Amino acid sequence: MQLKTRSLLLVSCLLLAAPFARAETVNNDFDERPVPVKSVAPTYPADMKRDGTSGMVTVKVIIDESGNVISREIAKSTRAEFESPALTAVEQWKFKPAKKAGHAVKVAITIPIKFTAEG
Repeated sequence: MQLKTRSLLLVSCLLLAAPFARAETVNNDFDERPVPVKSVAPTYPADMKRDGTSGMVTVKVIIDESGNVISREIAKSTRAEFESPALTAVEQWKFKPAKKAGHAVKVAITIPIKFTAEG
């Protein structure tokens, strides 16, 4: 039973690490940067907006050859409360893919998302 539990734990860790393992195979040598064709604004946490709290989240994303966000993770953040809304929004973005020598390529980029409490 203990061996089965260890095996299950190992498989779980490998599955969780899989999206981030792809980052190692990304070629960031490209001629044309990816261009957003659909961007979704993050939901501003109501209590943070009410209190006038601003912040910045930088999200590292991997964009595949079709322009889809296939992986995203927080690179830097000034407020933890803004991280989940930023990740949820960026997951829905769509891009014109990056190109190298005229061919679409998978790339990793960082996207800064600013939360400013105005009005």
